[in-house]
Amino acid sequence: MGSARWAFPCAAWAPRRDEWLLAARLVQPEEKDRVRQFVFARDAKAAMAGRLLIRKLIAEKLRIPWNEIHLQRTSKGKPFLVNDILGVHPNFNFNISHQGDYAVLAAEPELQVGIDIMKTNLPGSGSIPDFFRIMKRQFTDAEWSVIKSTNNEWIQLDMFYRHWALKESFIKAIGIGIGFNLQRIEFNVSPLQLEVGKVYKETQMLLDGDKEEGWTFEETRLDDLHHVAVALGKTEVFVQKDSNVLSKDLTQPQFQVLTFDDLVAAGVPIAPEDPAYWDNFCSKQECPARQSTHSR
Repeated sequence: MGSARWAFPCAAWAPRRDEWLLAARLVQPEEKDRVRQFVFARDAKAAMAGRLLIRKLIAEKLRIPWNEIHLQRTSKGKPFLVNDILGVHPNFNFNISHQGDYAVLAAEPELQVGIDIMKTNLPGSGSIPDFFRIMKRQFTDAEWSVIKSTNNEWIQLDMFYRHWALKESFIKAIGIGIGFNLQRIEFNVSPLQLEVGKVYKETQMLLDGDKEEGWTFEETRLDDLHHVAVALGKTEVFVQKDSNVLSKDLTQPQFQVLTFDDLVAAGVPIAPEDPAYWDNFCSKQECPARQSTHSR
């Protein structure tokens, strides 16, 4: 069982009636209801895609029949697999993220994994300098120096979101979330410019001022606007700072962009068709009107 790096372009997905009703039949009832409650179609599509990505992963990589997969959420909302796999895959980890135009997933058989995707968007209100002032405490002085190293505000914003994806990927990998002081971690990004579609792992992280050799960070641009960061660490490496170095010779799996047919290829319906679910979806506005023009 190998690694997985999958992306689904949920914003561009305009589901047909049969597709949306099939998707609803392929997820657990509580997740179907969770998706139903989203106000905007954009968010409903992203959430549904995330659930289908997870179920596809488990069915294909762990060989658990689709209709026997049982997922629950932690108290912090993170999905986890209830099925007992400890005897076969004790260190299996996966993580998902959806933001901007994609839902993405990363999975590893032996490593801690966290993934985050960020779309470079203009701030909802105010100028970019005002936005940076609000976010000042999220980055170290050295990171801000890199973010603001050019006079072009759009490039500054793009570098801001690259750093943000890196920090979020680490936080998600260690599972701490709210309450973690982001100034404890500092990223030395390399190279400064990333080509679309290429996987980079040169960026390094400092933890409390010390270089953290136990983690590798994969960076990918899915397109000109979307940064993806994948944090990879040995199990328990965060609490054992002097653990063995994580090998830098990891393979660099490319992100595979999936179609809807790819998402549901292994699907086995676990619920009857619910025609009203399509009516609910059709009643949703795609996204807040004020957010429709913020991408440059």
